[in-house]
Amino acid sequence: MTNPYDSPWRWQLKDLVMVVVLGVVFGFIYWALVQAWNGLAVLMGPAGDLAGHVMLGTWLLVAPLAVAITRKAGSGILAEVLAATIEFVFLGSPVGPMLFITGLLQGLGSELPFALGGYRRFGISRYAFSGLCGAFFVFWFSALRSGWFGQDILLLRLGIQCASGIILGGILAWVLVRAVKATGVVDNYAIGRAR
Repeated sequence: MTNPYDSPWRWQLKDLVMVVVLGVVFGFIYWALVQAWNGLAVLMGPAGDLAGHVMLGTWLLVAPLAVAITRKAGSGILAEVLAATIEFVFLGSPVGPMLFITGLLQGLGSELPFALGGYRRFGISRYAFSGLCGAFFVFWFSALRSGWFGQDILLLRLGIQCASGIILGGILAWVLVRAVKATGVVDNYAIGRAR
């Protein structure tokens, strides 16, 4: 028998709670990653300006996690926006309120491949595509905000960011989802009911 709550459009309270918890937790993780970004920029010396692109994929992780666990439309976008909100409202991220738009674009791009699959296809290639889209969507907003247009290294920036999105925001998310599922703590969600 089909569970009516398996529909991506029919949220339960527990789905909302899960997405909020993920958003809050990843808000703290994302803030900590900003500190790591600063350290990596120093270590990379003259190429330190590219450190943010190298790490970009790590700021895409919560969207595929939220979508994979709840399989609800909008869960990835909501989780990314919540994480961004925690970063700038409660942790004082130097990026400020613009982070809200960044989170919205990251969530939209990361969730799109799962939406195209009807929230029923969760192979590793879809996670990789999710990371690619999340990185690609937010790149153009960052380029506009940071004045990268006209730079000789614009495509290099894009290439590094997209590669980071695929590896860290996509494939790493796939690994994390499998690890979380194996613990059994999400058996009561759509991911636990899926074969």
